Amino acid sequence: MSIQLPTSCLVILVGPSGAGKTTWADENFRPGQVVSSDRLRALVGEGEHDQRVSAEAFELLNDIVRRRLEKKLVTIIDTLGLDAASRAAWRSMADLYDVPSFAIGFDTDPALCRKRNERRSRKVPAKVLSRQLDTWRATRDLLNDEGFAGVFAPDRVRLVANEVWGSEARKDVPLEFGLQISWFDFDDSPASTADQLASIARRAEAAGFTSLWVMDHFRQIPQVGRPWQDMLESTTTLSYLAAVTETIKLGVLVSGVTYRNPALLGKIIATLDVLSNGRAMCGLGAGWFEAEHTAYGWDFPSVSERFELLEDTLELLPLLWGPGNPAYQGRRISVPEAMCYPRPLQDKIPILVGGSGERRTLRLVAQHADACNLFGDVATVRHKLEVLHRHCADVGRDPAEITVTHLAPALVAADDRDLSQMIDRLAPDLEGQERFIEDVRAGTIDDHEGRYAALAEAGVQTAIVSLVDAATEGTIETFGSLIERFG
Repeated sequence: MSIQLPTSCLVILVGPSGAGKTTWADENFRPGQVVSSDRLRALVGEGEHDQRVSAEAFELLNDIVRRRLEKKLVTIIDTLGLDAASRAAWRSMADLYDVPSFAIGFDTDPALCRKRNERRSRKVPAKVLSRQLDTWRATRDLLNDEGFAGVFAPDRVRLVANEVWGSEARKDVPLEFGLQISWFDFDDSPASTADQLASIARRAEAAGFTSLWVMDHFRQIPQVGRPWQDMLESTTTLSYLAAVTETIKLGVLVSGVTYRNPALLGKIIATLDVLSNGRAMCGLGAGWFEAEHTAYGWDFPSVSERFELLEDTLELLPLLWGPGNPAYQGRRISVPEAMCYPRPLQDKIPILVGGSGERRTLRLVAQHADACNLFGDVATVRHKLEVLHRHCADVGRDPAEITVTHLAPALVAADDRDLSQMIDRLAPDLEGQERFIEDVRAGTIDDHEGRYAALAEAGVQTAIVSLVDAATEGTIETFGSLIERFG
């Protein structure tokens, strides 16, 4: 059983000399993550055993630990750790920066500690080692009561994303899952793009995803990749995906209202609904990517103007898809005849508004939308829904009418070994692995079950996943095992 730690944590090693603390730290962490009092003595004195500079070494150690915790980095304190006051001070420092702290207790056989000590070129005096062993015996039973987030015996370490760490599985929590495809640089693309997309869509449908989403961009966005990497036009892509699937719902997360005439956008979505046999969803947003507008020669209106255009579009589309051909005069657009034939097969194409701005976006959701799309951790979701419910109360709407979706990337592995292999393959740079783990919310199926259950309990009804490495065989199927737990 491995020790599961979040990518932001403080770990205090506790045990006598010769217990194996430094060896364990070196086997499980990079040198830069381990703050060692011995090594700091060597920096400010004549060697690791220069006790004359201990005060200076510990002053430096505390400063380094504070700076690392401030940046929320994995930090291992490699000292004897036997002084209760020092442990308390380090825990308080971690609490100050909202970083969980852990203790690793090295309950090594005293005979082995003495044997290892005898092998050292600079031995700890026998009486000093005996005192350390006595102190450890007194400390061992106290660690669990000192307020650590966890106390462990030394074992192999597994780092998981902060959002994933500590999540507990909850039973009988309903939740649907959608898959967002945001990366099209497949092997041998663009020649392989059609086949790869068809495979992803069919596998997602078979795995239990209920919806499939693409972004509405014309060049790759900086959060995902480089501008010159492959990016498909969203509505054309969904038409192709409609032809290679049967039941999964299809949508853009989200269509920027600045990219197309709103009436034309309504026509496109109605066409998709007809050709997909009633599976279209309509995601809308105000747009944000100015560089993309500039590259394509499009106007990029002010924030206020974009929100006015978004509100116009929210009002126009139901008219366009409804009976008759009424005129529409909005804040930014005018449509003399809101007419669309054939009409959508669905009585009402669900409209989702992306973004979670509290003053304008969530108010537009309350006024016009069938769904919202939120980001962030459980606490953020709860807060945003409280704001949405207040807007619903203001406009006299039942918030239960609004479906709550949540978008986040995820890397989900079958087990610890699979997770380690995926991280090594996808983030070979060891120096950047913690950031990668955090960015993609890396964890096992068991880890993620608790995370998604917590989101569901917070009010999320559909978790939309930007699944890392979706094109690789087995990735979607592994996630399908997680979906089954919410069936």
